[in-house]
Amino acid sequence: MINLGSPLGFFPKPPVIDFAPELGCCQCGGHFKVYKSRSKPVVTLHLGEFISHERLVECSCCKKRYKSEQLSGLVSKRCKFGYDVMVHVGNALFLRHCSQGQVIDELASRNICISASEITYLGKKFIIYLSLAHYQRAHAIQDRMRHRGGYILHLDGTCDGNGPVLMSGLDSISEIVLGNIKLPSEKAEEIIPFLENIRNLFGIPIAIVHDMGRGILKAVAAVFPGTPDFICHFHFLRDIGKDLFGIEYDLIRSRLKVHGIRAILRRRTRSLRKTIDSSPKAAGMLKIGVSSDQLPALSKDMIAAIGCYSLIQWAMRDVHNGYGFPFDCPHLGFAERLFTVYQEITTISNYHSNAIFLKLKKELQPIIGDINLKSAMATMKIKQEKFSELRQAMRIAPENSTKGLNYDGTDDDIGDIETRVRQFREKITSELSFSKNTDYVKLAAQIDKYWQKLFCDPIKVYTSDGGTIMQQPQRTNNLLERFFRDFKRGYRKKTGNNSMGKMLQTILADTPLVKNLQNPSYMELLLNGKPTLEEVFAQIDTQEARNLMTSKDQSNERVPKPIQKMINQPAFPLTLRNILLSAI
Repeated sequence: MINLGSPLGFFPKPPVIDFAPELGCCQCGGHFKVYKSRSKPVVTLHLGEFISHERLVECSCCKKRYKSEQLSGLVSKRCKFGYDVMVHVGNALFLRHCSQGQVIDELASRNICISASEITYLGKKFIIYLSLAHYQRAHAIQDRMRHRGGYILHLDGTCDGNGPVLMSGLDSISEIVLGNIKLPSEKAEEIIPFLENIRNLFGIPIAIVHDMGRGILKAVAAVFPGTPDFICHFHFLRDIGKDLFGIEYDLIRSRLKVHGIRAILRRRTRSLRKTIDSSPKAAGMLKIGVSSDQLPALSKDMIAAIGCYSLIQWAMRDVHNGYGFPFDCPHLGFAERLFTVYQEITTISNYHSNAIFLKLKKELQPIIGDINLKSAMATMKIKQEKFSELRQAMRIAPENSTKGLNYDGTDDDIGDIETRVRQFREKITSELSFSKNTDYVKLAAQIDKYWQKLFCDPIKVYTSDGGTIMQQPQRTNNLLERFFRDFKRGYRKKTGNNSMGKMLQTILADTPLVKNLQNPSYMELLLNGKPTLEEVFAQIDTQEARNLMTSKDQSNERVPKPIQKMINQPAFPLTLRNILLSAI
């Protein structure tokens, strides 16, 4: 269906539009003569589809050649889709997290016909152009950061299974993503070139914040010797918690899985729901009765059905603060609630025997009688108390907070935190059983090992105008953690796939730069006086972009098609062996 509001709505066929150099004569004063003309289909958002007919001219005196700057500002050389279409696709894919089908439908409503493969190509091209524009403005970004007294570099990476690591560097003051790289592993020799590139482009940071990975520690020391570098408090606590009670937590999860209790409870709720739905007002009556401590006028079976159903839903509800393990331990919480439900049902059954309660009690008995499960829960609870004490001392990921990873602890006094952590260490090391408890010995050793990298006083820095300001490095890498979390959420929304492995294999390393497009300060630097991103892209050398696009495609190490066809043959090894032996 043709949209009559679009220019295409007025033409049964794409119109032909002539383009010629805007100058009337050469800069040397010579006259122009047409040496070539060329035509190609072009699609833009504001003009729709048309045929561009361009005349290229040559100076009769100096032989300098000219082309149409107007056409060059609409579409790049040898391309059909204009810069505005590319920017639209890029924004849709990476900022609004639309699927390819949604982008196709959006453009179809504007009478632009495009395929899924062209959407993929334009998405990659958008990232290539954005990365070139970003690095071309690196000096301006550096000047802006230097004017404020410098930048604080936060480093973090995300991965999925055995796939590549996507590492990003971000300035926590301006919240600008500075650079990105895909690495096969987080080894120092892989990270060093990435940090050297950041140093060459943006200078030496006033401080660095990162996780406890050995590769990052070595790489930072090699590239930025003498620069204050600090361990992210969130990562530090997370690693300590995993080491402290990770084994017990894994055992709890595996025992729950062995019993298949979640599936059992889900089947029970479906059965109970049929009874409850037979009397729609019953649940409301029981709710009123619970609030007033009065038994409602319902049958015992209905009360038991609603009661059991409610207890199961209470036990299976998702309770967490958004921090992830070890701050949130949903499997332990679930197991604890199952024990509570069993205890309450047992008490009820002692006074009011009912088949519905007894069935649920019987289904829970294997869990209650699991000695390994109970032992792991008891041990983990003791260790959790120690972890909670350290967590409170460091004032990170507070247990009653609703902010989750949005809490970065910037308002807390670092000196007070250092004192609290010292007191915590002295407390656990003074306990009589300390030397015999290897877990607590390791915990104290971990604190000692990273002590100098955990606590930082405000850093005095000098601004470009001769003034001085105090900069306090953020205690966490939560800016990057939140960014990666949003990145993964957007991917899931776009594809419906929860696994990031394939995405990390195929996306371009500089894809995280799209986050900067939501930063007004960054956009001011990137646009550099131009009104739109399309005009910035139009100034980029198309050959440079094409070369970079080609190199990125090759770096994906795609298996050549002839080889793919050979290895898809079940008898390929035998066939290859026979061919090679016959050639000897």
